[in-house]
Amino acid sequence: MPHNPAPATGASVAGMLAPEIASLLKKDGSGLIAAIIQQADTGEVLMLGWMDEEALRRTLSTGRVTFWSRSRNEYWRKGDTSGHIQLVHSAAIDCDGDAVLIKVDQVGAACHTGTRTCFDGRELPAVVGRRVS
Repeated sequence: MPHNPAPATGASVAGMLAPEIASLLKKDGSGLIAAIIQQADTGEVLMLGWMDEEALRRTLSTGRVTFWSRSRNEYWRKGDTSGHIQLVHSAAIDCDGDAVLIKVDQVGAACHTGTRTCFDGRELPAVVGRRVS
């Protein structure tokens, strides 16, 4: 089901994503793309969130990462309630246009559970070094 964001209000969120960027995006049925968040200096993968064009525009124009919350059906800027902000270092779109990689300087924990990344302590068993035919 497509999301229906509230209209943007205030000068800080007015505007549109640049057409040359928007034209590269291949959004899912809900109008979203995956946003992989990575620590700029170490390459550590911190989390994955979801963005629509407006969330990406806010991220690129403010220097703070903004997501679309699928569960709350609203925009949220990382760190506004926790203080664990993500300061944008760079952004890139993948070859298919269905994901963006946002490199950040993470202040505090990236995960809402309080861990450094959303992947800390959540390793799955995997077969390592075994040939798959």
